[in-house]
Amino acid sequence: MLDVLIIGAGPCGLAAAIECGRRGLDVELIDKHNVVHSIYLYPTHMQFFSTAEMLEIGDIPFAISNDKPYRHEALAYYRRVAAHYNLRISAYEEALAVEKQPDGSFQVKTRKRSGEESVRQAKHVVIATGYFDHPNYIGIPGEDLDKVTHYFREAHPYAGMRTAIIGGSNSAVDAAMELIRVGADITMVYRGSAVSDNIKPWVRPLFESMVQKGRIQLHLESRVTQIEQNTITITSASGETKKIDNDFVLALTGFRPDRQLLTASGVELDDSMDKPRLNPETMETNVDGLYVAGVIASGRNANEVFIETGRFHGRLIAEDIIASRR
Repeated sequence: MLDVLIIGAGPCGLAAAIECGRRGLDVELIDKHNVVHSIYLYPTHMQFFSTAEMLEIGDIPFAISNDKPYRHEALAYYRRVAAHYNLRISAYEEALAVEKQPDGSFQVKTRKRSGEESVRQAKHVVIATGYFDHPNYIGIPGEDLDKVTHYFREAHPYAGMRTAIIGGSNSAVDAAMELIRVGADITMVYRGSAVSDNIKPWVRPLFESMVQKGRIQLHLESRVTQIEQNTITITSASGETKKIDNDFVLALTGFRPDRQLLTASGVELDDSMDKPRLNPETMETNVDGLYVAGVIASGRNANEVFIETGRFHGRLIAEDIIASRR
């Protein structure tokens, strides 16, 4: 029987495995995708807002030539950390259920990509799943068309195309700036009165300049209310509607953690924000021996926990597990 089974091999799950391993605990990670899958899903050329130092785990330096790393550098860094600590990671294996046993341990049912199901036994379980598998859907007609995506990888497929971006966060602004470079005809629609205050400071002036020059058609206090094969309908706060020609829609409306595994395991959600009940000093939930780490510990606001803060959850968890064994 494992001492600790960690569900989710993102940066926070890796950090938790390292901390548990340092204390002599027998630990394994499983992930239904590849290692640090959320970062893999970031736009191909994305640069982090955080400095490399703030993304470090396991006391392994994140050495790069720039102050802020790019996606490909982060992927290489976390692969290197996992290899350095020889972490036991079962990739492409999904946790289906976490069941508490009469003796206080856990039985975790899993399924591999091949469809083969198995069961693992562990004294403690850490759920460190991310949120990129679950976009915030708008719920408008046409959102299910093939021309619509909630993930932006790179600009090339949209070269010369009439492309609408829904959203006003860093992801939306970054996408708009990349689309400019390939000659896309860009319409950006955001419900707020201005784009997010958290836009990267080195990007904001460039973005504002492109708006002023008409390279980006920005519609604030507006929503896309219908998507059709060759058009979209934009509705302003005053109720005025406008239909414009369109080839593709990037609905960059954010993501949310999936709490189904948590709640099915007996974890209670604390408030209207769907935040799991937990002890912030140990990250243990209301289910004894079941912990959370990373963004899953946040409420509906997925921006409440980042790698910068979630990477320290593992230390709290490991120390509590060791203390409970004394």
